[in-house]
Amino acid sequence: MSKIFSKYKKEEEKVLRNISEELSFKKYSKKDLEEIFSKMSKELSEEEKGVAIAAPQVGINLRIFVVAGKVFDTNQEEENKKKNKDEIFINPQITKKSKKKYFLEEGCLSVVGMYGEVLRYKNLTIKYFDINGNEKKRGAGGLLAQIFQHEIDHLDGILFTDKAENLRKLEEENL
Repeated sequence: MSKIFSKYKKEEEKVLRNISEELSFKKYSKKDLEEIFSKMSKELSEEEKGVAIAAPQVGINLRIFVVAGKVFDTNQEEENKKKNKDEIFINPQITKKSKKKYFLEEGCLSVVGMYGEVLRYKNLTIKYFDINGNEKKRGAGGLLAQIFQHEIDHLDGILFTDKAENLRKLEEENL
């Protein structure tokens, strides 16, 4: 069973509700970051429906999230998607948002079985650091933009259920 805070207890909810600390590259070595990345990627790989995971979901109070490699090339055959590498985003910040927003269906590994519609920006740009401490920028639309917003919410102690409309629980057989 996964170690993701799912159907969380009170102490786990507290971790999920904290605002995550910015990662200091002076405090954490590349080896430390590789271990964190490895742990997060492993947990994410154990969740069939998971597309991303934020550090608080595995009990780490740092501004880090990982996006599954399968997200980055939606044109590939399913078997090839597994070959893409997960990507880490450290200290992400949204730097630009589109004016257009729309409601998107969301779920979360920390609130298994719950789904709802969340108002999200259609497109955005984020600034972040990679595992080597290099600053990067990345524009995103569609699913990737939604993922970025969802994961940054986690880093700010916000669960999608705080924002969702038409929130509902799906039965186990419908998941």
